[in-house]
Amino acid sequence: MADQSVSQIFSAIADTAPAVRAALPGRRVEYGGENPSGESQLAADVYADSLFKDRLEQVDAVGTYFSEEEESAVAVGDGSLTVAIDPLDGSSNLKSNNALGTIVSVYDEPLPASGDSLIAAGYVLYGPITTMVVAHDGVVTESVLTDGNQEVVKDDLTLPSEPTIYGFGGRIPDWTPEFTEYAREIESEFKLRYGGSMVGDVNQVLTYGGIFSYPAVKSAPDGKLRTQFEAHPMAYIVEAAGGKSSDGTQSILDRTPTEVHERTPVHLGNDELIDRLESSL
Repeated sequence: MADQSVSQIFSAIADTAPAVRAALPGRRVEYGGENPSGESQLAADVYADSLFKDRLEQVDAVGTYFSEEEESAVAVGDGSLTVAIDPLDGSSNLKSNNALGTIVSVYDEPLPASGDSLIAAGYVLYGPITTMVVAHDGVVTESVLTDGNQEVVKDDLTLPSEPTIYGFGGRIPDWTPEFTEYAREIESEFKLRYGGSMVGDVNQVLTYGGIFSYPAVKSAPDGKLRTQFEAHPMAYIVEAAGGKSSDGTQSILDRTPTEVHERTPVHLGNDELIDRLESSL
């Protein structure tokens, strides 16, 4: 039953993603409000949120919808599952026409919840082509989405064993001395790939191997990324693909936030690089 429910949820995401992408050109303007994390909303953020909510409301297994753009949960049905979503990750990239995406996590408990409550997670990447990556039962699949069709192109996506890239967020002067020392080592070994959308940046790590980090910084010691909407699902995907996640001391999936919009430092990538990072911090 869980497999069928997960399939229905991500079929709904795949069906909706082309409409989200098609709506982007006319919605690059400020909406005039802020999301619960205090970030300015674009019209595209609000529109994507509305589209996904309306579509997931039609999936019987979904009982609760929770979005990064909304203050509280929305009851959408009688199902037992909670879908948490970042409707448009990296929407600030719209102005410069760079990559952005959608992040989806499926919990079998109400939020806030531990990463142990995740039963599936995925993301859509709106790049030169639209792709969807989904992790469930320890297996990661990648599909290409075109004209409402979903074609699986990789049925067991795994992190390459030889890492080649890194992407670190935050302003360098705002990094802690410990993270700065680690970063200096990494940048001497690998190529920089950072675009300002977590979906795009983590997808690069899954494609080439390496590490993505948005660390604790001096101005934000709790980190920037939201645990439930960004950190948990991306950690779930990377770990299912054979990598590791960390908040600096432990797996991100071991974190249980006390409130839904709570933030955390995030480090995702190949085992060796995460182990080295934890030793450095």
